[in-house]
Amino acid sequence: MKIAIVGAGAIGGYLGARLALAGEEVTFIARNRNLETIRRDGFRLIEEDGREQVTTAVRAVQDMAEAGPQDAVLLTVKAHQVRDLLPGLRGLFGPHTAVVTFINGVPWWYFHKLGGEYDGRELRSVDPDGQLAAHIEPERVIGGVVYPAAELLAPGVVKVIEGNRFTLGEPDGSRSPRIEALSQALMKAGFKAPVARDIRGEIWVKLWGNLSFNPISALTHATLEDICRYPPTRALAASMMAEAQAVGERLGVAFKISLDKRIAGAEAVGAHKTSMLQDVEAGRALELEALVGAVIELGRITGVPTPTIDAIHAATSLLGRTLQASASRLAPSPV
Repeated sequence: MKIAIVGAGAIGGYLGARLALAGEEVTFIARNRNLETIRRDGFRLIEEDGREQVTTAVRAVQDMAEAGPQDAVLLTVKAHQVRDLLPGLRGLFGPHTAVVTFINGVPWWYFHKLGGEYDGRELRSVDPDGQLAAHIEPERVIGGVVYPAAELLAPGVVKVIEGNRFTLGEPDGSRSPRIEALSQALMKAGFKAPVARDIRGEIWVKLWGNLSFNPISALTHATLEDICRYPPTRALAASMMAEAQAVGERLGVAFKISLDKRIAGAEAVGAHKTSMLQDVEAGRALELEALVGAVIELGRITGVPTPTIDAIHAATSLLGRTLQASASRLAPSPV
């Protein structure tokens, strides 16, 4: 398959390197030092067991039109970064190109082919002016959920922390030929790539933790382990998750694990800094609306109150504005 990886970071690098090593025709969309390094040296992947593999059988381009039409485009950037890729992204599209959203949070296409009373609604928190829906036809979309953790050690060098599961799902729940082909390509590359009948349910299980632990960690500079073991913040996370569960269930989502088990899973990860905390410490824009703001909007649409989520969203939103206005970072230093 011809596969473009849009976002040559940790997860994109992990996917692209493995797929290229398995013989797929991979093109990384990259910039700056990442672009230069991949072109010169290929992509180096350090597996969970320490084994290293290097693939030089990849292309790296900055201009998406140079890459040309693909069979599949894997979006591995953060939700708020997709907008910046428009309209250049269309340079990767042919008549049958699939776009796989390996992005955390509630996707802009959530209501596409949902069925029921909310079918076809728009989600303004993640697509304020409808530009994503206008530039990426909903028929192209395949949903994706990322479970592994990986780290970009240097341009063109990714270390896998743990995991190899990437769940796929068509918005209408079908097992289409295109999703079967993509699942087979991922499995050939050594990934677990199940095709979910209910991709939104899978999205919610991942979102359940992200919407609570990410902003709490950003505000407190605490790791997952610390948040879960400190009773007040554990209770705060549980309150946010309970509100979110009520929203999800109103939308027809069946949560397959209990709230307590989901918190225990986060605690088991240990002293891990969430991606939002890492962004705070680096002074980057926060991935807030797809993870938190969208849940608030879904609550408004379904008539489910979300007071705790609202409060944490307000505080974290102000933190993000403060960081951007001062062009600063907030990383604690040892005394």
